[in-house]
Amino acid sequence: MKRYRFVRVLKIALFGAIAVTVLSFVVMTLWNILMPGIFGVRPVSFWQALGLLVLSKILFGGFRSFGGGPRWRRRMIERWEQMTPEEREKFKQGMRRGCGPWRNTEAPNREAGAQA
Repeated sequence: MKRYRFVRVLKIALFGAIAVTVLSFVVMTLWNILMPGIFGVRPVSFWQALGLLVLSKILFGGFRSFGGGPRWRRRMIERWEQMTPEEREKFKQGMRRGCGPWRNTEAPNREAGAQA
């Protein structure tokens, strides 16, 4: 299980690094094509383009969490309160089973096991 997590984190980190690299090259290319002709500014390097991305994230994007922050939690609490006890139990069982290719597709039948 720990090995799977390590591989998953490694894949996410690698994907993130590739995405940042590609995005920096796109910013650099667009800047170098458009800005010198329009405003007469100098072309930028890859590292300057990366710096522009970070600066724009700080100035315009802020540092919000990926999960949506407190709004997501508040919405889930509201949904939980509106569920019937049967719906809550079904939800709990679904969370216990998990998701992904390794999950058990059939819910364990506890009643059948108790009767046998």
